[in-house]
Amino acid sequence: MMNDAIIWVIIIPLLGSLISITWSRYASLVAITSNLLALAASIVIVNEVYRSGPFIHELGGWQAGLGISLRADALSSVLLLMSMLVVTAASFYASTYFTEAVKRARFWPLWLMLVVALNALLLSGDLFNLYVTLELLGLSAVALTALSDNRAALLAAIRYLSIGLLGSLVFLAGVALVYMGFGTLDLLALSSKVDASPLSQVALSLMTAGLLIKSALFPLHFWLPSAHASAPAPVSAALSALVVKVAVYILLRLWLDVFDQVLTPLSAMLLGTLGAIAVIWGSWQALQAQRLKLMAAYSTVAQIGYLFIFLPLIVALPEGSLKDAAFTALLLMALTHGFAKSAFFLSAGVIQQYCGHDRIAELAGTARALPLTTFVIALSGVALIGLPPSGSFIGKWYLISSSIHAGQWWWVPVIAVGSILATAYVFRILGYAFGPRESVGRLLNWGRQEIPALILALFATLILGFGSAGLWDLVSQHSNFAGI
Repeated sequence: MMNDAIIWVIIIPLLGSLISITWSRYASLVAITSNLLALAASIVIVNEVYRSGPFIHELGGWQAGLGISLRADALSSVLLLMSMLVVTAASFYASTYFTEAVKRARFWPLWLMLVVALNALLLSGDLFNLYVTLELLGLSAVALTALSDNRAALLAAIRYLSIGLLGSLVFLAGVALVYMGFGTLDLLALSSKVDASPLSQVALSLMTAGLLIKSALFPLHFWLPSAHASAPAPVSAALSALVVKVAVYILLRLWLDVFDQVLTPLSAMLLGTLGAIAVIWGSWQALQAQRLKLMAAYSTVAQIGYLFIFLPLIVALPEGSLKDAAFTALLLMALTHGFAKSAFFLSAGVIQQYCGHDRIAELAGTARALPLTTFVIALSGVALIGLPPSGSFIGKWYLISSSIHAGQWWWVPVIAVGSILATAYVFRILGYAFGPRESVGRLLNWGRQEIPALILALFATLILGFGSAGLWDLVSQHSNFAGI
């Protein structure tokens, strides 16, 4: 059953993409059905990992080196489930978002290929297939970004493509060095072969540089705001919640498993410092932003920064419960941000369609016209700030606790300032939304667009906040997440 699930979570959206090209009239139904089936398969995978631990499936019976290995463990399975929940909710949203037949016909095949790339990347067990799926993901994301059909979106897509290709080439150069030095690209095999040689250090540096570009870590974030702000709302949700996360996922794989002997406290501290700058800079830019989607894009830069602050702490903490707690908190922060930011972007899309723009200073009366959408933005804001009972509240609590235990107290004021700035830009939006406006119009019920956003926001706050014990159990049982 589990082997079937790990295959079908990739094959189903691939078949859906092909069918949606042939039967474009029913593309929306095909895509939603495909994502629901893939979501069910991802639930099976998570359940199996929870009950029995990590597992491997060799495609065609060919072992690593000759064949392709698919691997599921605590880290990949949880991120896989989050990805499928987000894309499924966004698919329901997109079914009524695109009004032009031409855009619908272009969107659904690309959207499902994005899902294929996401799922295949999270389950890939070797460096080369990580590169291939990363490229497929980037190309799908660029094409989806350009669907807005305006000059700003096209320029953003071109910039996204150029920077993405640069990151991929740098990453591929590192992969080539690894193969030259060790004769294999299988992650499990590499984890026992890699040593602290100069070749390993150069290879890790190259792959890290490529992934930092992909993850939009400060100061390599310059491509992200325009791409996320210009893309259609469901695409922006996927880009922010998922696409930048997978680069961080690969980085965790490399740093905490394969190249753990190469990793030094100084290098981890460097990435943590860049993450801290990203938290402050991204939050400040979000506060200054004049457009709702642009504000959300800069907020993504800040939230990604928190994930990198965890790295020097995980490296510094001794093996045991404290290190496991720090890693689980990192994962919880990533999940919370994924759900919250996707809900925020979907809500921003509703506002943009209703108002005809997303200029923050001109959103007066929105709360009366779109009460549920405004509530979703407020609920997402709770998660972005890190207020209880959201998952990010727990994540930030453990981030502060880990900083104190590791003797790295200087991260605490960064977290405090970032949270204050997040509070400021969230309340800035709500202040304008609740502002008086006489010509507010009638109350609207967007139904299929508002409900998916609400569900995602509830995952970020209530479900992850009150139900994070399951995640803690999963990671504590299988804390060696990559060592299958």
